[in-house]
Amino acid sequence: MSPGGPSSDRVVPTVLAWYRTNARDLPWRSAGRTPWGVLVSEVMLQQTPVDRVLPVWRAWMERWPAPAGLAAASPAEVIRAWGRLGYPRRALRLRECAVALGAGGRVPDSVAALRCLPGIGDYTAAAVAAFAYGVRTVVLDTNIARVLARAVGGAALPSPGFRDERAAAAALLPDAAPVSAAWNQAVMELGALVCRSADPACEMCPLRPVCAWYGAGRPPADACRRPPAQGYEGTDRQARGRVLALLREHRPGVPRQDIIAALPRAGQAGRAIDSLIADGLAVAAGGVVRLPE
Repeated sequence: MSPGGPSSDRVVPTVLAWYRTNARDLPWRSAGRTPWGVLVSEVMLQQTPVDRVLPVWRAWMERWPAPAGLAAASPAEVIRAWGRLGYPRRALRLRECAVALGAGGRVPDSVAALRCLPGIGDYTAAAVAAFAYGVRTVVLDTNIARVLARAVGGAALPSPGFRDERAAAAALLPDAAPVSAAWNQAVMELGALVCRSADPACEMCPLRPVCAWYGAGRPPADACRRPPAQGYEGTDRQARGRVLALLREHRPGVPRQDIIAALPRAGQAGRAIDSLIADGLAVAAGGVVRLPE
């Protein structure tokens, strides 16, 4: 933390008290949650809003409440169940995780073991360990980093690679494991609901009296640190989504030329098909493209 930053004995209790009355009622936080359900939620929530994840998570957990069921499903079933959630490679990574967990299907409780699962990075491993098992570990996503950058560092945006925020997160982490897990969840929720990127609701923030950024007059981010705006319309990612939608709707597959004709730009359609095949999200034979079975 910066020398003039707020102390943990002020920040942590304040955020925990706010969370107790403002936390969203989400199924992967319920008393009946399972480590598998937490893992599924964390993978689905990557770069995807909660309101889009909720119906897909519920349907997914009803269909595959344990890893063994997902491991037995075909890639095509998994991709169809993922629907329009976005970044569909995550669906295949979840299936690979289920296969790796084996017949027992027990999700590991240590960060190191979770990191060994296919497609599980540092953040997801830490989040599952903390939120499924109450392990004391630093959890650092964009929401948490933004809260710490502002409240502790006095900056509008986190530092590159969350370097400064990681140090602040470690300094603030409560010693007791259950409290540390609650803190991680609480500060993440604060970032999602109040300390938002574009329109922070500072008037509603419990940390406003001690927030270094607010106290400094909310200085804008440096131009070099401001993330570039990223559109979606007309991108290759949108084209991939359109191709996948066609493949989900036509189980036997679609002739490559028909897919290209259905999209506005032939070159982009071809790239989309080829990239889906390279990612294992589609296969082609005899000029027909389909989901992998």
